[in-house]
Amino acid sequence: MNILLESQRCLDRLLADESWPQMSQAARSVFEIRLRKEFPKLFANLFALYGHRYDFYYYLQQLLASLAQAYHERPRALKLKDKQRQVDPHWYQSEDMLGMACYVDLFAGNIKQLKAKIPYLLDLGVTYLHLMPLYDSPKGDSDGGYAVSDYRKVNEQLGTVDDLKELAKALEKAGISLVLDFVFNHTSDEHRWAKAAQAGELEYQEYFHMFDDRTIPDQYEQHLREIFPQVRRGNYTWNEKANKWVWTTFNSFQWDLNYANPAVFNAITEEMLFLANLGCEALRLDALAFIWKEMGTNCENQDKAHTLIQAFNSCLQITAPAVVFKSEAIVHPDEVLKYIAKDECQLSYNPLLMALIWESLATRNTQLLSQSMRKSFTISPDCAWVNYVRCHDDIGWTFDDEVAQNLGINGSDHRQFLNQFYTGRFEGSFASGVAFAENPSNGDCRVCGSLASLAGLEKAIQANNPQHIQHAIARILMIHSIILSIGGVPLLYSGDELGLLNDYSYQQDSSKQHDDRWVHRIGLSDQALQQASHPQSAQFAISQGLKKLISLRQEHAIFGQSATTIIDADSSHVFAFNRQNNAGEQLLVLCNFSESPQQLSSQILRSLGSQSSKNIINEQTLITNNSHIELQPYEVMWLVKNELQTA
Repeated sequence: MNILLESQRCLDRLLADESWPQMSQAARSVFEIRLRKEFPKLFANLFALYGHRYDFYYYLQQLLASLAQAYHERPRALKLKDKQRQVDPHWYQSEDMLGMACYVDLFAGNIKQLKAKIPYLLDLGVTYLHLMPLYDSPKGDSDGGYAVSDYRKVNEQLGTVDDLKELAKALEKAGISLVLDFVFNHTSDEHRWAKAAQAGELEYQEYFHMFDDRTIPDQYEQHLREIFPQVRRGNYTWNEKANKWVWTTFNSFQWDLNYANPAVFNAITEEMLFLANLGCEALRLDALAFIWKEMGTNCENQDKAHTLIQAFNSCLQITAPAVVFKSEAIVHPDEVLKYIAKDECQLSYNPLLMALIWESLATRNTQLLSQSMRKSFTISPDCAWVNYVRCHDDIGWTFDDEVAQNLGINGSDHRQFLNQFYTGRFEGSFASGVAFAENPSNGDCRVCGSLASLAGLEKAIQANNPQHIQHAIARILMIHSIILSIGGVPLLYSGDELGLLNDYSYQQDSSKQHDDRWVHRIGLSDQALQQASHPQSAQFAISQGLKKLISLRQEHAIFGQSATTIIDADSSHVFAFNRQNNAGEQLLVLCNFSESPQQLSSQILRSLGSQSSKNIINEQTLITNNSHIELQPYEVMWLVKNELQTA
């Protein structure tokens, strides 16, 4: 069958449908232009997923009606934003981009109060605000909001959908892009679809993976890994109301959706477009590696997961092209790269960079970081990494074992070491972290903790050791300097800009005490703000140092659209890379991951093509012909040509 020809025939029939919403001639023209451009890809992807079904055309017809309705309902201001973004499709690659992720209640209390915090965000330089899930969810444990009961209703403790719309408008006026979560692998067991399934409605039971007995689940289970083994073993939960086993990859109250059913694709697309029409400019695709199930596999990173995401992307391009996707794939680095494409996810978290920054801090050796970035950092010029040092979640060591092996590192043993180091079980460790999802069968775990506590500030303050405090501050600023300079969108997690320490109060909360990630989900209190304003505090040094780095980034175009090349330094303790843009500007970044001074040959400056270089962080001038460069403990240099010397 000629897919292209068939798609054109199908589209002609669908465009004759009179049931679509009444639009002006101009609006209908814009919609049809986008539809005709994107439909061949959409049709091909949906045909690959559902073309074997007798009712394929029916669901395709229903989908296009939903797209037309969502476009019709899209506010005029957002349609204008669509046009602006189509003119500037790489807006997220600007040197002005600085992200922050936060929970609404922890950052501000509620949505209205968050609106009042916009000046705080602007003072820091934030231009991208990711609000962690704020949808209606079960009371008590809701996996931090990732068990969604209603995508179209805001958690009543945070406000209303109207409050969220008003916040989106205020953020847009302030030049801050709103980012929301698209939790599309699962719903909560309180979602109306799940409730209908529990009531015995077959239509909605087919929205999920439900089984009468363990025969099929046990066949799948042979190849599946356990995500939260400390909470529940296996990937299925018995539901007494439905009298069935339900696929629940993460928690018993999070039911995996069945994307083999086209009704699910259509229904979730409607929810996605509702979120797009609220005013967000990016949607974070939660747990996207898990969305397609295939018997005999681990049901992660399946080819049809990519097909699904590309189909969702086409729906956005037709209806709300200003909105981009952000991939959340905490999987093998080679698999992470497969989700990053113009027609899939334009943005992607960079879990490899995050994990190996921490690895290099523990080992004081940057070889694994350098070799891994050399292999995996380069992506499509249409896309961008979202670089972060930590997030609301845990730290898992998702580096490439083959790269490690080439350096003489045993991946399994090294992960055990890193877990021990960052949970403070390794003698001499500076870190104060907490083990998360520890598997009683093999002792494996992941790591939680605030950035400052993991970087050594908590232990240093407890020991009242001034030198260790200075080392911790320097570590914090150095690792932030990397995400600010290496290329992509730097993303801060709320509280890290103030050096907040672990909050152990979750251990007294019955709804949180089983989930150690709450140790680093810390409220932004007035006390914390006051402490960061005190010139003698470590938090003040962190806050002011970070603001300086952010300001420098936003003043120099080289931090925006530029190519990054990882280079060799004379020392295994130093991470080095060069950046160059189309205007011929260059930047050389040097980072010392050690408590000891490191000397490098001044020949490394030759990559800048200048006899004299300037470190824009401290205005120090370096001469290429000098014998060496000395980096102080945890020092970072941002080096550019010294124009005054070369003129």
